[in-house]
Amino acid sequence: MAFDLQSLRAAVTAHGRVARVVIAEVQGSSPREVGAAMLVWEGGQSGTIGGGALEYQAAQQAFARDGFSRHPLGPELGQCCGGAVTLLTEVYDAARLTELEDQTVISRGPGDMPLAVKRLTTCARNQGVDLRPRMVQGWFVEPLARPTRALWIWGAGHVGRALVDVLHPIPEIGITWVDTAPNRFPDAIPDAVNALPASDPLRVVRHAPEDAAHLILTYSHALDLSLCDALLRHGFGFAGLIGSDTKKARFSSRLRKMGHSDAQISRICCPIGQKSLGKHPQAIAVGVAAQLLSLSTINAGVQCPPTRQTTSFASRG
Repeated sequence: MAFDLQSLRAAVTAHGRVARVVIAEVQGSSPREVGAAMLVWEGGQSGTIGGGALEYQAAQQAFARDGFSRHPLGPELGQCCGGAVTLLTEVYDAARLTELEDQTVISRGPGDMPLAVKRLTTCARNQGVDLRPRMVQGWFVEPLARPTRALWIWGAGHVGRALVDVLHPIPEIGITWVDTAPNRFPDAIPDAVNALPASDPLRVVRHAPEDAAHLILTYSHALDLSLCDALLRHGFGFAGLIGSDTKKARFSSRLRKMGHSDAQISRICCPIGQKSLGKHPQAIAVGVAAQLLSLSTINAGVQCPPTRQTTSFASRG
């Protein structure tokens, strides 16, 4: 988990004053982990710190609190977790957001910053050391969320839209969304998503990072095939193609004729997602999202995850 500045900025732009409530520390059992956060504004909220009485109370008191507060979940809230959580509540407006610009680590707490916190944040900034949210000598330290996984979604039809809906809230995933014309996209596109209309999508393949993940689900089988060919020549970290076993067999044969080996072709996953969830666009999106998130990284040149529902592209050629 990390501090999602982009979502906070969007909420402040839309609602003016926004309270951010984050779990800073956990003792015993808790419905969510350290770093889980929610945003609260007048008349609404997004994100979750676990639901139930804890979240309800935190949302109700978000604008009355400022700073740390400790909550025994059993005695105070009647929850069965049995542990205790420390929450950090902060209210942001446009002016306060400017204080966060150009930061990679956000640290706050009482008094002067402890030396241990200074060392930790310096290592994170200057040496690229991975940092998880944590309490250090009374201070709460969070890394600023930045996209670390490049995902290119080819196609803005029903499944493409469902995938964007499911995946765009994850701050570590940076989505580039490609289709052939502006009117192929929905009217409202999340701020975090880079929508890229391209009359010839093949011409933009070269702009994708060679370790990016790709999901191919355009309106055209011919375009799908050309994208598979182009990506095999360009390089990728992960590639998935929506389709049936018949489509998979045909594409496998055609890609061989284009000069690709079985080893190369097998790196393209088809079908994607989980067949058992059904064919509804949202069901497909949930399965694909689980498939991507189950990988240790989508930037590691991996092949298809070995599941019953997903087989390597050339396995039945």
